[in-house]
Amino acid sequence: MAKFKMKVYQDWLFFVLFLPLSSVLCFSELSFITEPSDVTLLPKDPAVLDCQAHGLPPVTIKWLKNGVRLAESEHIQFLPNGSLYIPKIKHTKEDSDEGFYQCLSQNKYGAILSQRSRLTIASISEFVLYPVPMLVTEGSVGRFSCAVTSSLPATITWELNQSTLPLRTDRITVLPNGVLQIHNVQLEDAGQYRCVATNIGSRLKSKEATLTVSQGIDPKPPQRPRIIAGPQSVTVSLHQTVVLECVATGNPWPIISWSRADSKPIDVYNAKVLGNGNLVITDVNSKHSGVYLCRATTPGTRNYTTAAANLTVLVPPSIVERPESQTRPRAGTARFMCQAKGVPPPLISWLKNGEEVHLNGRIKMYNSKLVITQIIPEDDAIYQCMAESEQGSVLSLARLIVVMSEDRPSAPRNIHAETISSSAILLAWERPLYNADKVIAYSIHYMKAEGLNNEEYQIVIGNDTTSYIIDDLEPARNYSFYIVAYMPMGASRMSDQVSQHTLEDVPLRTPELSLTSQSSTDIQVTWQPLPAKVSRGQLSAYRLSYRTAADSTVTSVELPQNSTEYLLEGLQPDTIYLLRMAAATRVGWCEPSAWTSHSTPKTSSNKVPSAPTLQLEPLNCTSIVARWQTSPQSVAVQGYHLCYHEEGQPEQPIIKLQAQTYTYTISGLDPRRKYHVKILAVGQAGDGYQTDQTINTPGCVSARDQLEAAPPPPDHVTVLANNSSAVSLRWSRPAFSSGKAVSYTVRCTPVGTHNASAIRYLQTTRQSVMVQNLDPNTRYEFVVRLHVDQMSSPWSSVVYHQTLPAAPSQPPAGVRVTLIEDDTALVSWREPTEPNVVVTRYTILYASQKAWMAGRWQILQREGSHTMALLEKLEAGNVYLVKISASNHVGDGPFSNIVELALKRGNTHRSKNPRHSDSFPHTTVSSDGIYHIDQRSMTGIIVGVCIALACIVICALILISKGRPRKSFSHKVIAVGAAEGPHAGLPLPNNHHTENGEALIPMISHHFLDAKGGANMVINRASQITSNNQSKRWLLFKREIRNPAESDAERRASLYEAGKTVLRYEGHLGSAPLPPSSREIIYGPYHSESSHSSEGSQETGDSGHYSNEESNEEMSNPSTSQSSRPESFGPDDGTTVAELKQSFEVENEEMLSHPLHHSAPDAIRFCCTSEGSHPALHTSQAVGS
Repeated sequence: MAKFKMKVYQDWLFFVLFLPLSSVLCFSELSFITEPSDVTLLPKDPAVLDCQAHGLPPVTIKWLKNGVRLAESEHIQFLPNGSLYIPKIKHTKEDSDEGFYQCLSQNKYGAILSQRSRLTIASISEFVLYPVPMLVTEGSVGRFSCAVTSSLPATITWELNQSTLPLRTDRITVLPNGVLQIHNVQLEDAGQYRCVATNIGSRLKSKEATLTVSQGIDPKPPQRPRIIAGPQSVTVSLHQTVVLECVATGNPWPIISWSRADSKPIDVYNAKVLGNGNLVITDVNSKHSGVYLCRATTPGTRNYTTAAANLTVLVPPSIVERPESQTRPRAGTARFMCQAKGVPPPLISWLKNGEEVHLNGRIKMYNSKLVITQIIPEDDAIYQCMAESEQGSVLSLARLIVVMSEDRPSAPRNIHAETISSSAILLAWERPLYNADKVIAYSIHYMKAEGLNNEEYQIVIGNDTTSYIIDDLEPARNYSFYIVAYMPMGASRMSDQVSQHTLEDVPLRTPELSLTSQSSTDIQVTWQPLPAKVSRGQLSAYRLSYRTAADSTVTSVELPQNSTEYLLEGLQPDTIYLLRMAAATRVGWCEPSAWTSHSTPKTSSNKVPSAPTLQLEPLNCTSIVARWQTSPQSVAVQGYHLCYHEEGQPEQPIIKLQAQTYTYTISGLDPRRKYHVKILAVGQAGDGYQTDQTINTPGCVSARDQLEAAPPPPDHVTVLANNSSAVSLRWSRPAFSSGKAVSYTVRCTPVGTHNASAIRYLQTTRQSVMVQNLDPNTRYEFVVRLHVDQMSSPWSSVVYHQTLPAAPSQPPAGVRVTLIEDDTALVSWREPTEPNVVVTRYTILYASQKAWMAGRWQILQREGSHTMALLEKLEAGNVYLVKISASNHVGDGPFSNIVELALKRGNTHRSKNPRHSDSFPHTTVSSDGIYHIDQRSMTGIIVGVCIALACIVICALILISKGRPRKSFSHKVIAVGAAEGPHAGLPLPNNHHTENGEALIPMISHHFLDAKGGANMVINRASQITSNNQSKRWLLFKREIRNPAESDAERRASLYEAGKTVLRYEGHLGSAPLPPSSREIIYGPYHSESSHSSEGSQETGDSGHYSNEESNEEMSNPSTSQSSRPESFGPDDGTTVAELKQSFEVENEEMLSHPLHHSAPDAIRFCCTSEGSHPALHTSQAVGS
C-alpha cells in the first residue's frame, strides 16, 4: 500500500512540475505536421490542400492566397483538421482558383507560415513549335519538331496521313521532347505529318506538314561528318527528364558519342542513348548539371565534329544553417543565423509571427543574418527564415523569448536634450521612479539623421551621473535620443524619445565653379548648390572674388544664398582672370576656394565657336568622365581641345579630340584631389571660347563597398495631427549624390492591426503628404521609402502618432430631470453612445419658458466624469426646459432633446414618488434606483443624518434617565438547527402553540445590519421586515411610500422545536449567563407572512428594501404594546422581570434534560432589536453530549 501511494505521489509530482515547465520549454511544438504541396487539377474538380499543425492548444489555422487572407465561404471551406477544401475549381478570366496558397498556424506563443503551394489548372496552350514542310533525299535523315506550353508535361505523338506512327522502330524515333527523327528515309515515308499533344486536360493537334522524298544518287560520294541537329542548352527542374539530341550525317555513317566537358563520367544509371545517338537523362539532379559534348566521328578515321550544350538543373531551396531559439533579457541583442542553398540561389527574408519583419534602426538584416538590438517585450515572437526561389520556398523557425525581471527598474524620466554646439548635445534625465537604487548603468541611444540605413549608435555610461554630452554629431542635423537603465537582472523599458537639432557651422567647402565667356569682355560664373552635409546649415550668402593675374587688387561681389550663376561684365579682352568663391551661414564664412584661372577671348567674333557646356562626373576614385555639348547656333566645329591639371600643379598637355566626340574619360588621377578641367571648340577661324570647371575626386573604397548599395531612407520623418481624421507627414531627402528624380512611398498602419486591408500606401514626389480618412483617437505608425532609378531604399524609422479625438457627434443619452425639493431638481444623463470619443466637459442649459422665450439660458458645466447635476433656486409655477451637450478639447457636440419640468404653484414635492421628466417617452425609474449625489448634496445628507442620530441618542438617554419600563418585548433571537425542519407548531410555555411558526430562518446579509440603530427589524424565513416607526427618509432614494392599514391581529410564535432549541428570555435589565450548549431566542412580534408579499416591502436602490411609514402606535398605545406580547409572558400585572427570567431558566433546565435534546457543534445566534436598540450578534459554542 505504501509503495502504491508513493507511486501515485510521484505521478502527481511529475504532472505538477512538468506540465508548467513544458509550456515554457516546448514552444517549438508549434510546427507543421503536414504542409500544402503543389497540385494540378482540371476545372470543376474538387481540391484539398492539407495543413496540420502541432502545438500547445488552442492552435488555429488560417489560409492565404497570393499573400492575402482567405475568408471561408461556400466556395472555399476550412475543414476541422485545418485543411482547405474547394468543392469545384474555378478557372475563368474573372475568377480563378489558380495561385499560391499558404496556411498560417497560430497559438499563444506566436504564428508560423507554411511553404508555398501552387494550385495549377491543367491546360495546353498553342503550339510554340510545329512541323514545317521539308524536302529530303532518299537515304538521308528527316526531322520534324513540335512543342507546346502545358501546365502538365504533355505527351506528343505523331501521325502520318492521320494514322498514328509507332514511337520507335529501327528507322523512326520519337523523342520525349516531341522531335520526330526518320533515319534512312525511304520513298514511302513521304506524306502529311502532324503532331498530337495530350495531357489530362485536353488534346491538341498541329497543322500538317509535307515530307517530300527525292531519289538519291547511287553510289553516294564520301562525306565528312556533319551534325545537322545538335544538342541545345536546357534548364530543367529537379527529377525531370532531359533529352540532348544529336543527329549527324556523312558517308560512311558517323558514330555518335557523348562526353562531359569537365571530364567527369556520365551517369550510366540515369542516362541512356535513344535512337541513333540521342542522350536521354531521367530523374535529373544537381550532379547532372554541366556541359555535354556530342561527337560525330567517321568510322575508322580521326575525322570528327562536335557540338556542345549546357544542362542546368534547378534545385529547390534548402536551409543548411538553421536559426536557433534564444532567450534574451530586455534591451539585449539577438542574432539569428540562416544559410540556404539552391539553384538559382534563393532569396532569404525573415518573418515575425507569419508576417514580414519590418527593418528599422533596431532590427537589421546583414546578408542573411537577422540582428535585433535593444530588445523590447514586443520582440517576443516566433521568427522564420524563409528561403524562396522560382522552384519553391522553405522555412525554418526559431523563437525569441524576452525575459523580464519583476523588479526591473522603470524607464528613465524627463529626458531633456540641449544643444551645446554644432557637434554636441547635452542629454539630461531623471533616475527611474522604481528600483532606481539597483541601476548599475545607462545606455544612450541616438540615431544620426543622415546615417545610411538609419544606423543607431549606443553609448554606455555608469550610474553615477544623469547627464552626458554627445560630441560626435554633424552640424545642422536633427537627432533622436532615448535612454535605457540597466540592472543586474535586466534592463528597463525605453524612455520617451526626444529630438534635438545641432547648431549650424561654417560650410565645409565652397561650390565648384564653371567659367565660360560669351564675349571678350565677360565671364559667366555658374555653380551647383552645396549639399546639406557640406553646407552644415542654411546658407546666407556667397562671395565671389576676382582679379587679373597681373594685378593684386581683388574685387568681391556678395550674392544671395539662392543664386547659382553670375555674369562678370566689363572685363578686359585677352586677359587671364583669377576667380574664387566663399560661402557663409549665419555662423560665418568658410575658407575661400583656391584661385581658378580663365582667359577672356581676344576679340568678340561670331566666327569662332561658342563655349561648350561642360559636365564633369567622377567615375571612380581615379577617373573623371567629361561630357560636353555646343550650342546649335554655333559655327562649324572641327575639333576640341581639352586640358586638365591638379590644383597647384602645372597644366598637362592639350588633348585634341575629334568633332564627333562629346565625352572623354580622364584617368590616372589621385583620390581626394581637386582638378581643373578646360575645354574649347576649334573652328575654321581659330580657337573658340573656353569653359573652365573644377571637380574633386572621391576617396577609394574597398571592393565590397563598390557594390551598388540601395539609397538611404528618408530622414527627419515628422507627423503633425491636423484633426481627428488627418495628419500631416513630412520628411527630408537623404544626402546622396544622385541627381535623378526620386519618388516616395508612405505606409500608414494602425498599431496592432492584423488586417492587411487596413494598411495604406501613398505615393508622392514631394517631401510631404496629407494622410486623410483616419480613425479618430487611434494610434498609427508611419514609415517612408525612397525610390530612385529602379531602386528602393529601406523603410525609414517608424514614427508613431495618435490622431486627435473627434468632437462628440451625439448628445448625452438618457437625460432625466427629477424634482427632489421644492426648488431643487436633479439632472442625470449617460455618456454619448459612440466609440473613440473622449468627453471632458458637459454643458447644461436650463431656463424657464419665459426666459427661453427671451433667449436667456442659465449655464452649468460639469467635468466629463460626472453624470449628475443639481438645478437649484427654481421658482414654483414655472415650466423649466433643460438640455445637455458633451464637449472635449476638439469641439462641442450637439445638444440633447429638451426635457421639461413643471413646478406647480403651492404644491410641494412631498408625495409618494419624486417627479421625473425624461428626454424619451414612457420611461420609468430603473430597477436599481441608484443615484450619484454630488458632493454638496452628500454633505447635506451627512449633516442631516448626524443630527438625527444625535436626537435619537438624546431621546434614549431621556428614557433611561426616567427609568420607564418597557411595555412590550420586541427581542427575538432565532437559532438555526443543523438542517431545515418542517413548519411545525412549536409549544409555548403556557401550552400555547403556533400554527405557522418555523424554527429555521436564513441568515441575514451583512448589508441589512444597521450600525446606526433605529432599524425596527424582525426576521422570518423569506427576508427581514422593518417595523413602522421609521423616521422620514430622503425622497431621492425612495420610489414609493405607502400607508396600508395594519392588521388588527398578528400571530405570535416562539419558534421552538424540542431537542434543538433552548428558549431564554432577556429582559431590559440583563440576563444571567447561559450554559455553553444553550441557544438564546428572544421573543417579539412575528409575521408569519413572507415579507415579499406584504405591502410593507418595496424595492429600493440603496438597501434593497424599505418599510412603510407608519404611526408609532405601539410606542404610544400601551394596550397595543401589551397585545403584541405572547401570553406566556403573563399579563401586565406588575410581574417583575426577575421572576420572568427565573421562570424561563427552570424551563430551560427541563428541556436540557430532555432525552431528545441535542445541540449543533457550532451554533450562531442572531439578535435583532427594535425600538431604537442596537442589533446584537451573539454566538455560543454548544457542547455535545
